[in-house]
Amino acid sequence: MWNRLNKSMMFCQMMFGLSFYGVMIILTRFFLEELQYSEADTMMVVGAFSSIGPLFAIAGGFIADKFLGAYRSLTISYGAFATGYLLLILGASTTNIPMSLAGIALASYARGLMSPAYPSLYKRTFATPEDFENGYPVNYSVNNVGALLGQYLFPMFVLVIGFHGSFMLSAVMAALAFVTLVFFHKPLVSVAADIDQKPVSTQNWIAFFVLSAAMVGLVFFMFKNMDIGQNIVYAIGAAAILYFISLMFKSGKSDALKMGTILIMTVLTTCFFVYYGQMMTSMTMVTINTMRGDLFNIIPIAPEASMAMNPLWCIVAGPVISMTFSSLEKKGINLSTATKIGLAFIFTAIAFGILTMAVMNIGEDVIIRPEIFLAIHFFQAFAEVIVGSLVVAFILSVTPKHIEGFSVSLFSVAMALSGIIGAVFSTSIALDKGQEITQEIVKNVYGEYFQLLTILAVVMVAVAFVSSFIIRKMLEAARQHEEPMVEAEAQ
Repeated sequence: MWNRLNKSMMFCQMMFGLSFYGVMIILTRFFLEELQYSEADTMMVVGAFSSIGPLFAIAGGFIADKFLGAYRSLTISYGAFATGYLLLILGASTTNIPMSLAGIALASYARGLMSPAYPSLYKRTFATPEDFENGYPVNYSVNNVGALLGQYLFPMFVLVIGFHGSFMLSAVMAALAFVTLVFFHKPLVSVAADIDQKPVSTQNWIAFFVLSAAMVGLVFFMFKNMDIGQNIVYAIGAAAILYFISLMFKSGKSDALKMGTILIMTVLTTCFFVYYGQMMTSMTMVTINTMRGDLFNIIPIAPEASMAMNPLWCIVAGPVISMTFSSLEKKGINLSTATKIGLAFIFTAIAFGILTMAVMNIGEDVIIRPEIFLAIHFFQAFAEVIVGSLVVAFILSVTPKHIEGFSVSLFSVAMALSGIIGAVFSTSIALDKGQEITQEIVKNVYGEYFQLLTILAVVMVAVAFVSSFIIRKMLEAARQHEEPMVEAEAQ
């Protein structure tokens, strides 16, 4: 199942995790302390950084399908990551807000370019679809090894080498991934789709650069004007979904039914990632304001580095989930992807239930121990791996091949919409600059917010299980419609 091609790609994935999440984990303090943003504005920018990138996977999917192919898109994206981090270095060294925003804008666009290209190319490095489906959760864990190290170590790096030095490390790691893809150019292209094996016309190169410049400019504008930017996200997300629906109406009945299941999955994924996005926004603010002490009184951990607990558990969850579902399938127990998402929401409800109890029962010292967040991230990480790895595999298994890249980008659209929605929700608990953290504020402001999220997670468990039934019926209908066509072709 494993070979040097998918291993080399997983190395690139780890470099992405190290560099991107290392930057993300220190952005909150960077904007709060260096650029003097308010809590509300910081949560919106960081939430947007975590979500706008996936939104531009729409453009990335279109570019991979029509202009460049997956390999070229992926290689260029890592070069753009390195360049974006270089701009952040300049922004941090001179406390230059426009330069800093340009850096995260370019990195966000690079993430959008990478998101649909990576799974499409990675899938083709495996011998069979079954190998890919079983291997993708492991790839997800590899990504989280990078995310774990980045999120845990970068807050410490900042203390020693500053923000500009930390951004430099990210630039170096992105450059290593770029060099790796260039080194494996020939073997990767040999297994890639036909578009990667053909030369790109001058017209397509020009169209790509013009489109990319426009996209980066738009992202920069969105970061600089977040009130308008969030509406742009909603508009682009809605346009992508409406375009996908228009393709459904133009497709045959079987493909239309399968595409309908992708839409249902997109809605479920959007709802789930509202919870995932809380790690970068509301939960980070809570940890900065309340989390104190070393983990188990042994392991030093910065408050904002509590997010590192998520990839720590994701590393464990990937192989466990892969082996669990494979074992169930061998016993004849085949759970649908939507059913698995229902299980993910159960884990999410438990995670946010623990967080609600922690803030509701906080002491007068207004301190929450790191072990509480370790338990919270345990349940949320298992939920994340289920949704993050299996939904993409589901989309690839049912989507028509000619819109494969665009269909995968809907997963990223869901992440983008949920990230902005989650960030907007999170601003409801933003405190004024310099406001004292008291027991009453934590209980009333944080407590009521996380209690509501817990209740809604329970509701989503039921929604996911109902959706599982509907999706199963739709896929059965699609298969029944295909059978007469297959028989006719055979005759």
